[in-house]
Amino acid sequence: MTLLEKINSPADLKQLPLSVLPQLCAEIREKIINECSANPGHLGASLGVVEMTVALHYVFQTPYDNLIWDVGHQSYAHKILTGRRDAFENKRILGGISGFPKITESEYDAFGTGHSSTSISAALGMAIAAKMSGETDRQSIAVIGDGSMTGGMAFEAVNNAGVCDANLLVILNDNNMAIDPNVGGISKYLLDITTSRTYNKIKDDVWHFLGKLGKGKPYMRRFIQNINNSIKTMLLERSNLFEALGLRYFGPVDGHNVEHLVQVLRDLKDIPGPKVLHCITIKGKGFLQAECNQTQWHAPGKYNVDTGEIISDGLKSPFPKFQDVFGNTLLELAKTNKKIVGITPAMPSGCSMNIMMHEMPERCFDVGIAEQHAVTFSAGLAIKGYLPFCNIYSSFMQRAYDQVIHDVALQKLNVVFCLDRAGLVGADGATHHGVYDLAYFRSIPNLTIAAPMNEEELRDMMYTAQLPNKGPFVIRYPRGYGFMENWKTPFKELPIGKGRCIAEGKDIAVITIGTLGNNLLDVIKRTADNSVAVFDIRYLKPIDNELLHEIFNKFSKIITVEDGTVIGGLGSAVLEFMADHNYNAEVVRMGVPDEFIEHGSTKQLRKICGFDDEAIYQQIFSMLNR
Repeated sequence: MTLLEKINSPADLKQLPLSVLPQLCAEIREKIINECSANPGHLGASLGVVEMTVALHYVFQTPYDNLIWDVGHQSYAHKILTGRRDAFENKRILGGISGFPKITESEYDAFGTGHSSTSISAALGMAIAAKMSGETDRQSIAVIGDGSMTGGMAFEAVNNAGVCDANLLVILNDNNMAIDPNVGGISKYLLDITTSRTYNKIKDDVWHFLGKLGKGKPYMRRFIQNINNSIKTMLLERSNLFEALGLRYFGPVDGHNVEHLVQVLRDLKDIPGPKVLHCITIKGKGFLQAECNQTQWHAPGKYNVDTGEIISDGLKSPFPKFQDVFGNTLLELAKTNKKIVGITPAMPSGCSMNIMMHEMPERCFDVGIAEQHAVTFSAGLAIKGYLPFCNIYSSFMQRAYDQVIHDVALQKLNVVFCLDRAGLVGADGATHHGVYDLAYFRSIPNLTIAAPMNEEELRDMMYTAQLPNKGPFVIRYPRGYGFMENWKTPFKELPIGKGRCIAEGKDIAVITIGTLGNNLLDVIKRTADNSVAVFDIRYLKPIDNELLHEIFNKFSKIITVEDGTVIGGLGSAVLEFMADHNYNAEVVRMGVPDEFIEHGSTKQLRKICGFDDEAIYQQIFSMLNR
């Protein structure tokens, strides 16, 4: 048996001698590489924390000690070591384990994490709870990195932690990467620390000498720490950020030396109060291609383990991805409108803003994983006459809701929000589905909310949004491929608040928004001729009242279909219109039900939610025959 085959829990891990931990790390890394080659996931980040994961579970008493993994991209080795080794091959597929920590999945998942920069706040809350409960031996550990330190919430938590006398350990997993390379002052600050050879050599020499001199004496630990602080200030020409905020700082240390990590963590375990251990890691460690091209190998899809070649899924489409339509169209518009600028919170490759960044770097801004800042930064640009296209994934836009209301909508600023990955996104599951944007934005005054049916409409909506004085403008579109080969048509304005009929019919009206209109055109081919009319509303706000009057005057049976929650979205808007204007019709809403939807393929999830093509057809058939 391999070492890994003997481990079903951290209790088994603790039985191993320290000397064999490097071999165990190699086996875990091999398993992650092999399993992810056939069943894709977030490869790079998890490869980078194998040694760290083993050391943490070796030293701490999980699950009694709380271990929180920020973002969750880093958690694969953690899952393998905590009773999910055999289930790992089914991660991210319907019925399998989640790709992120999930409290209902395992007692070892102390906190659910799928969005960035939350771990320190959660761990601090747990540490304070332990202190209030008299659990003086319970530890709370936050592993943050993979770009998460660029998020403002992490700094809010560090600021609070520095004045709380609680047993909190922050592991700063420093690989200088999010999906794309990290940006901003914190990245440069950490780089200054890690590359100061003089500081690191003197620090290590002093630590080892004084450590031997005062072994076992608490006062000597404090003295050593004061000496370290002086070295940092003198050689780095600045005070240590974390210690200035009240956290003890240790490091940087090699995050891939598992035996040394165990020794360091054992020492830190006995030091009370809030502290930071700065670990230097390599994203993609142990797989050459992942180390060399860290952005592409963040989540590469299927690949050949032996050659490192990324394998096509066989579903290559002649149509472009919506994100690429956005990226190319933004550049095209920016060439004719000098006021257009691009803003993204750490997703230049994911949203394809890198296309414009390549040609116009001075007009594009990657602000780090900081959605709140991205929105208000856009507002600041807009108030001075620029036109920001702020691209944020739908699920992550939830993190900046107040800024959209207070800083953009209230002031009627010309900001275009492009919400990528709207709707059900598949394997990433409940934390990443973009199914709430239609509902959470519809209640905000001054917003225009649009959803294109295809690539041509996405272009035209972006063109319309950049025309003078359109105000705050939201365009949401899904992940994946579109529907048109010849999508680069001449720009045309799409009148705001105007929908359209895309299929004539006499018995039932189906109202939809966005790309589901394409599915509906396929579905009604199975129905009797001219029995079903399909209306693409295009703009949820302002909604086309004239078109809705026409529909309610003609049809007594109406179905709404949307790729979002049925609570507060398109269906709710249609029902409100019916009530406000005293119409009486049978209205059936189809969309995402009022529950969190797990991971699986988009096709599977639409079926589970009850609005796949077959479910829509059955609903139409039922209404036609009664």
